[in-house]
Amino acid sequence: MRIIAGCARGRRLKTRKGLETRPTADRIKEALFNILASRVADCSFLDVFAGSGGIGIEALSRGARSCVFVEKSSLCAKIIKENLLLSGLADRADVLVMDAEVALIHLDKKAAGFNLIFFDPPYFSHELGLALQKAAPLLLPGGLIVVEHHSRDYSWFNADRWLKLREKTYGNTSLSFIVPVVFTADECLPKEEGG
Repeated sequence: MRIIAGCARGRRLKTRKGLETRPTADRIKEALFNILASRVADCSFLDVFAGSGGIGIEALSRGARSCVFVEKSSLCAKIIKENLLLSGLADRADVLVMDAEVALIHLDKKAAGFNLIFFDPPYFSHELGLALQKAAPLLLPGGLIVVEHHSRDYSWFNADRWLKLREKTYGNTSLSFIVPVVFTADECLPKEEGG
């Protein structure tokens, strides 16, 4: 796994071996950040179910002001911290070693706010739907939530709560770009750069 662009471009990151984590493939990561484009610079980023931290670290490399990583595995959290040091981005990051729901409640109590929130849980996770509910109050006006999920799994999506702005599918993996339905109708996603 490597950092694709930005100040830490080309740095190789550590990943946990085995089936517990599923790092986002480089082509999907590149497509994600092409879609997010100018939203990333100077944003406050939240990486939930962070695994080895590849998405949040990519955001920091591309100019995100800060990133909070949420990961319940202490071993994965250790790898995230090592990757932050390897990439020279640790000063703009915080790692919360806790369950997603607990971490999101904790952040809400601290009145934290984020422009971009990324979810990459294990495929077919039963935690995702509830975690999304807990994340909604953390999203700043004009912000965006991105969910990486199996392309056949929409059990987490509730049309009464979420408005889907866009979706891209790559094999078994889909990226869904959503906002709470309470957001105003003029919230829109910029076109992907380069077409």
